[in-house]
Amino acid sequence: MTDVGTPAPAGSGRAGRSDRDWLIDELRAAGGESISALIIYGSQLLKASPDLHSAWDFVVIVRDYASFHRSLVDAGHHIRKPWLLNRLATILPPSITAFSPAPDGLPVAKCAIVSVDDFRRALGPDSPDHFLKGRLVQQVEVAWARSPEAAMEIEEILASARERIFEWTAPWLTRPITAESLPREMLAISYGGEIRPEAADRVGEVFQSQQGWLTRSYSEVLEGGVERGELIRNGDGYDFAEAPAASEGRRIRRYFARSKRRATARWAKHIVTFNDWLTYIQRKAERRTGLELPLSPLERRFPLLFLWPKLFRVLRARNHQFRDGDSGESAA
Repeated sequence: MTDVGTPAPAGSGRAGRSDRDWLIDELRAAGGESISALIIYGSQLLKASPDLHSAWDFVVIVRDYASFHRSLVDAGHHIRKPWLLNRLATILPPSITAFSPAPDGLPVAKCAIVSVDDFRRALGPDSPDHFLKGRLVQQVEVAWARSPEAAMEIEEILASARERIFEWTAPWLTRPITAESLPREMLAISYGGEIRPEAADRVGEVFQSQQGWLTRSYSEVLEGGVERGELIRNGDGYDFAEAPAASEGRRIRRYFARSKRRATARWAKHIVTFNDWLTYIQRKAERRTGLELPLSPLERRFPLLFLWPKLFRVLRARNHQFRDGDSGESAA
């Protein structure tokens, strides 16, 4: 449910509140007037096998980067200078940061910081990469918005991104398309098109955790495609009114290749913007691949120089798992 415009109880303590509600309140207090909306997504929302160290995934939509970062740093929630965070925010948005207001560091909010304009661009038809789009065409929650108008705009952008799903899935969809096969195959294409340390069964697990929402939402997408003349009914499913051209497959492969390049380049930025990024990545990679990945003092001190062998080990394990699991990596 969208919580629109109510005051944040800054400094009021946990008081028995859930991790989710407490993090929302603390984020709003730390970001002040600069925050336009908060979206929750990911494993904690979906209950897709989170553990003690699983972060709550937030998209923090801000009016402008400078006001948000100044407020965040002034509140003591980031170790970097505001000017540096502002500069990095405009390079390959979003920026990712960890927000952990509790003294023991738990719970953690992993925040993708993005301006309203960059958010709109990331989910639009000319999105520069797949990072936000791949996550937000799934089940998400607009947890808070500054006004009813802001909430409505965010919901419209999310709905529009779902309606355009065929722009990056069409050549690889099994036909006839159904409200169950479409989101399942969409997830496989999306995961295969990103650099993510996920086990082969992760796509099925994520689909099962939100199956009801996905089938309802993509039933509406399919019916909307019929109304627009893009789809036709085919028995119990749907088909394209015009078959995707071969050039579409090439265009989408280029899109995912560009997205992977941007994701790789973004890692250097995350080292600066994400407090204790290395421990977070280590725990996530171990959780998703089942590998043990202890880090040496040298790897912790100079990760960009000495961490590459472990990165390649994770990617090899992930690719092997996807091939064995037939999770659609060839689509990308």
